[in-house]
Amino acid sequence: MQTVLIVIHIMAVIALIATVLLQRSEGGAFLGTGNAGFMTGRGQANVLTRATAILAGLFFATSLALTIVANLTRAPHSILEGVPPPPAPVSAPAVPAGQGSLMEQIQKFQQERQPQAPVAPEAPRSQ
Repeated sequence: MQTVLIVIHIMAVIALIATVLLQRSEGGAFLGTGNAGFMTGRGQANVLTRATAILAGLFFATSLALTIVANLTRAPHSILEGVPPPPAPVSAPAVPAGQGSLMEQIQKFQQERQPQAPVAPEAPRSQ
């Protein structure tokens, strides 16, 4: 069904372009005098105007039909279906019993990181 509508739509588009290009220009400045159109005369102008209106209506009808057919086959879904769940909140690590407060832990950590000053060997005592 959709393929048939697409083919009809393309044929209507090509025919619409052709009928618009065949029409005589009203301004006359584009091609010089304005009387150089392929089909001249009042009768042909009315036919081209009607054909343009009919093809434009066919174009809109096929556009609407294609939209309706495309929406019939689409399943409804929520906009939130593809969103990943939020990450779990990060909690602070529990302090083991006997470790003390946070300040005590920081001080202990700093003391461990400070290099120990080398202890100078004792000089032999002379008597």
